[in-house]
Amino acid sequence: MSLRITRHARRWLYIIHRWIGIATCLLFAMWFVSGVVMMYVAFPQLTDTERWTALPPIAWDKVLVTPDRAMTLAGVTAYPRELRLAMMDRMPVYRITGWDGHRATIAATDGRSIGSITADHAEAIAAHHPAATRPQVIGTVTRDQWSVTARYDPLRPLFLVMLGDADGTELYISERTGEIALDTTRHERVWNWLGSIPHWIYPTVLRKDGATWRQVVLWISGFCIVVAVTGFWIGVLRLRLRKRSARGHVTPYRGWMAWHHVAGLIGGVFVFTWMVSGWLSLNPLDLFAGRAVGRDMAVRYAGESAPRIADAVARPQVPAVEARYVWLGGRALMLLADHAGHITTADPASGAPLTLTQDDIAAAARRLLPDATVTLRQQLTQPDWYWYSHHQERLLPILRIGFDDAAHSWFHISPTTGEILGRSDDSRRAYRWWFNALHSIDLLPLLASRPAWDIVVWLLSLIGLIVSLSGVVVGWRRLMR
Repeated sequence: MSLRITRHARRWLYIIHRWIGIATCLLFAMWFVSGVVMMYVAFPQLTDTERWTALPPIAWDKVLVTPDRAMTLAGVTAYPRELRLAMMDRMPVYRITGWDGHRATIAATDGRSIGSITADHAEAIAAHHPAATRPQVIGTVTRDQWSVTARYDPLRPLFLVMLGDADGTELYISERTGEIALDTTRHERVWNWLGSIPHWIYPTVLRKDGATWRQVVLWISGFCIVVAVTGFWIGVLRLRLRKRSARGHVTPYRGWMAWHHVAGLIGGVFVFTWMVSGWLSLNPLDLFAGRAVGRDMAVRYAGESAPRIADAVARPQVPAVEARYVWLGGRALMLLADHAGHITTADPASGAPLTLTQDDIAAAARRLLPDATVTLRQQLTQPDWYWYSHHQERLLPILRIGFDDAAHSWFHISPTTGEILGRSDDSRRAYRWWFNALHSIDLLPLLASRPAWDIVVWLLSLIGLIVSLSGVVVGWRRLMR
């Protein structure tokens, strides 16, 4: 009886792997190839440094409206999520973002609200970009492949402006606010069709509905996990270590099937962990906590719930392309960014430079979690397993403040500006290992000695590609029979 059950179980194991594998091996091959492309070409996004590079210096002589007055005119009665001053072509404007995502643009010259811009104005804004030669609006975009995610919803519709440079740079400028929302180059657009788009299953028609896209990818990757598990199991069952095949091989198969069997055994664990970690990246069942700093937490850190900054316009002593107004422990600060991304902290009332101390930051940080006690205060000068640069640049040195709450929360804070740059807890640190380590192979010894990381990822991807392509050939031949 038990032998019959074992035979039936093994038969179904083969059937499940064979027929689901035929349908999914092309997906596996696509993921391994596109993953290699993604090692070198990321999905287009606009970084702060790129945005600052495209802004002209603030014309302080034209700033006649105080930040307090701008918030009043925008109807802001509580601590905003973001308050910035920058130029919109030749006019300084305040850009205010609420915690509900609502955005307001107030002219710093006369306090009027700006609700839209023209195509000519968009071209004038784009002309300040360092790559601009002949800026030209080539269309209006509501949603396309590069602006598909919901983060651009408050800025839509978007003017698409071609800069006319050799790199084929295109800017997306909000018709509502005049902000540069995104930039792409020809190199990014071409390679992403071989990288992020197939890898993330990211066509616009699917990705525009975030919930549907997430479910589709979860189910597809879930089936692929089944293929990986059953394939490795079968590979072990068919392995001939003691009783070799007639030709002395460890596999009873020949040709493409032998390649599939041996490569699957060598790379099977990697393929399985890679699939599981990719599936977990979508946070199924909300297994991992979020990493954003919420409004209540931000207000406690600021030490100020009412928007008060200064009743006069300060003229700082250093040039800047953007001024961000923040609060720290009840104290208003002005963070001035230049074209190169260097940030200077200044007094918003006088414009004089300020120097924050770690004691100032630590005192404000204690308010982040009022029911917990600070148990860790550490300045990192070198990357560690939880703060390092790879796919995104991470500031160093950084101040890490830890608490004894149930989640053992950490906050990573800039020691010069006091900005909270990252939040971590037990859940997010587990995610770092389940996804970043297993999927992106983010292991510090490899990252510190590149191209060691590149070589390892290329080799693992090559093994996975051999498993996939041999499965495609074997599956195709099975279907033809």
